[in-house]
Amino acid sequence: FHALAELFLGLINREKNVIITQFKNTASLLLEDSNPVAVPLSEPVAVTSVTSVERSDGVETGVWECSPGRWRRQIVQQEFCHFIAGRCTFIPDEGEPIEIQAGDAILFPANTTGIWDIQETLRKSYVLIF
Repeated sequence: FHALAELFLGLINREKNVIITQFKNTASLLLEDSNPVAVPLSEPVAVTSVTSVERSDGVETGVWECSPGRWRRQIVQQEFCHFIAGRCTFIPDEGEPIEIQAGDAILFPANTTGIWDIQETLRKSYVLIF
């Protein structure tokens, strides 16, 4: 978390033409792109929706939502998430299951792999660091 905060503070302090990314009303924001998950493990196949911005400094940020279902996590970048709505379990390949619900925040280190088990439609704001 501190590295993430330092990254953003560093950008604000060092650059003159800083573009600030803001997503308003994240709980009800209309999401632009919808697709089935890449590696589904249940029927019906979960569908994700996202609105995001990929910046030239190696950071992507956005709002993401997923319908109920089980699927394999494919993101290899470090990711910080704040969960806005829903409930799920993340089962890391190495470690104990993590119960997640609206209001929680989590930092996934780079190369965190495992299984998402979404019980209630899940919505989060996130930051990926490439």
